[in-house]
Amino acid sequence: MEIYRGLDEVPTGYGPSAVTIGKFDGVHTGHRMIIDTVLAQARDRGIASVAVTFDRNPLALLAPDRCPASLVSLEQKLELLASTGLDATVVLAFDEHMAAMPADTFVQEVLVDALAAKVVLVGPNFRFGARGAGDGDLLQELGADSGFEAIVAPIQEAGGDPISSSRIRELLDAGDVSGATRLLGREPLVHGIVVHGLKRGRELGYPTANLAADADGFAPGDGVYAGWLTDHSVPGTPRYPAAISVGTNPTFTDVLRKQIEAHVLDRTLDLYGHSVDVTFVSHIRGMVAYDGVGPLIAQMGRDVGDARAILSSVG
Repeated sequence: MEIYRGLDEVPTGYGPSAVTIGKFDGVHTGHRMIIDTVLAQARDRGIASVAVTFDRNPLALLAPDRCPASLVSLEQKLELLASTGLDATVVLAFDEHMAAMPADTFVQEVLVDALAAKVVLVGPNFRFGARGAGDGDLLQELGADSGFEAIVAPIQEAGGDPISSSRIRELLDAGDVSGATRLLGREPLVHGIVVHGLKRGRELGYPTANLAADADGFAPGDGVYAGWLTDHSVPGTPRYPAAISVGTNPTFTDVLRKQIEAHVLDRTLDLYGHSVDVTFVSHIRGMVAYDGVGPLIAQMGRDVGDARAILSSVG
């Protein structure tokens, strides 16, 4: 997949194309349904398939106090979009210029001039243009005048749940990684660099790989999970079963920020400085403050056993 970071990078004369536009936070199953339609349209018409997205959530500029945490970083989003089979993604900087751009100017400059769009697909809550003045109906009107067909996809559901990034965040906050997996179409993960921590896990007999505070991705709510650690810093990118702790570990009072710590099962590895994915498969328990290290060590042993049993059943 080609990545164009701004309209200036789109080759002159690009297109014609089938286009979808959106934030694509998480690139969840609802997004993929729309993208699959774009791919089918592009294949049937013999044209390019393109996603147009933004370098940040527009609310980060327009209403920072209401902007939710992103499910994925921009680079993670681009990797996920590339996995769909799209020909290209255009990343637009959502800055003051973009925020003030009238809806008809957006259509002309992005869809007509840059991409020569022939068909444009958007989600049911799609808004565009200054102050969100444009919606699906306006896009269809402008498309009819500009030579492309605009299609507004219906709300998608899975098991009675609307498929949306906000719903996925709610599920993850509640520790329901299985529910989030169902809507995402994949297991949620966090990507980061392993850094030195307090080494308390090693002292307790369960050494952990601690992710840096700036890890990419949306971690589930505080608790203990079964999952995987994938090491991108060694050949073959091995994947190891792990028991994962998310939170501040309330048994101690010197952990001030939410931490993600993965104990790799049945192996002793030096992972400091490595680039890893921590993937969440199943919730084991909530975070509990124990009366001393003895009960905590005993519980950690049970957590490891539970994680081993869960992961051996899923392969």
